[in-house]
Amino acid sequence: MTNPDIRILLHNIRSAHNVGSIFRTSDAIGVSRVYLSGYSPLPLDKFGRPVKEIAKTALGAEQSIPWQEIKNIPKLIKKLKDEGFTVIAIEQDIYAIDYKTYIPEEKILVLVGNEVRGLSCTMKKYADVIVEIPMSGKKESLNVSVAFGIVLFRMCDQ
Repeated sequence: MTNPDIRILLHNIRSAHNVGSIFRTSDAIGVSRVYLSGYSPLPLDKFGRPVKEIAKTALGAEQSIPWQEIKNIPKLIKKLKDEGFTVIAIEQDIYAIDYKTYIPEEKILVLVGNEVRGLSCTMKKYADVIVEIPMSGKKESLNVSVAFGIVLFRMCDQ
């Protein structure tokens, strides 16, 4: 992809460490904006202080990538789709395709969900495409921040 506009929506991510790790990987990839929704921890607490766990794993990426808390997901999705964004969900799903076969558009919004439950059916319905990492071992999934990194680096290498 040449000069892609990659945005990320983290929904109901439980761990501040995972949020920080995703910020750090997002910086390495060149993500233009991170949206946080549900109970995903924000880089700043309600008093405007940095959240230590995010800062520790993000290593400053949470300060260099614009981020925004989102309360109205349908409104954000509609706005971005109207602007030409393709919405991609990273999730294990009956309708998912192998992430290695997907060739991304120039403008993408990537949906990333909860560490245990993943993305809800409602969140998956916003996606234009669902991609997954095929698993060969005994474990059925990867850590959310690891899966995010694998998928995004592959998409950006197309």
